[in-house]
Amino acid sequence: MIPYSDACERNKELILEILREVFAGCTSVLEIGSGTGQHAVHFATEMPWLVWQPSDRADEMPGLRKRIVCEGPKNLRAPVELDVTQLPWDVRRMDGVFTANTLHIMSWRQVEAFFANLPVILKPGAVLAIYGPFRYAREYTSESNSSFDKMLRARDPESGIRDFEAVDALARGIGFALQADHCMPANNQTLVWQRPLSPA
Repeated sequence: MIPYSDACERNKELILEILREVFAGCTSVLEIGSGTGQHAVHFATEMPWLVWQPSDRADEMPGLRKRIVCEGPKNLRAPVELDVTQLPWDVRRMDGVFTANTLHIMSWRQVEAFFANLPVILKPGAVLAIYGPFRYAREYTSESNSSFDKMLRARDPESGIRDFEAVDALARGIGFALQADHCMPANNQTLVWQRPLSPA
């Protein structure tokens, strides 16, 4: 059986509306933490001008591979195994990166590694889009997010909903500028940064 996520089905169209715009000038996008592959299949199908490269850690690969083989369009590449802390990442240079619901299940060390490694694989002018829950000024955007964060930290003390300001600082630290912060259903955000075309 191919793994399935109700959440992916609920949010894919709303995320797609944003990605169509922000990736309009891109030709290749790396998705980090592709999970069930539902986003990868949908986004590649609806954005045929992109080469979409899914990836995930080893334990997620069997189900991800199965969905890509069964449902993937021609512009969807075979998934690659990728752990953000392991170098080098086995991908070619890209002009876009997308990830959904990953930062809050990573440790902060992994979040730092994720951002630190982006300049190696991203071209000038590249776009970074991240979907998920965030805190602002150390405040949760809803009671449900507060409860969700407590559950995450009880399960793994190194995980948890990230502060927008800390994540934005990591992005700025590698030369990316915030372009948009979209409020999404279910108390999530889609954050978009872009790398300059040339060094400042």
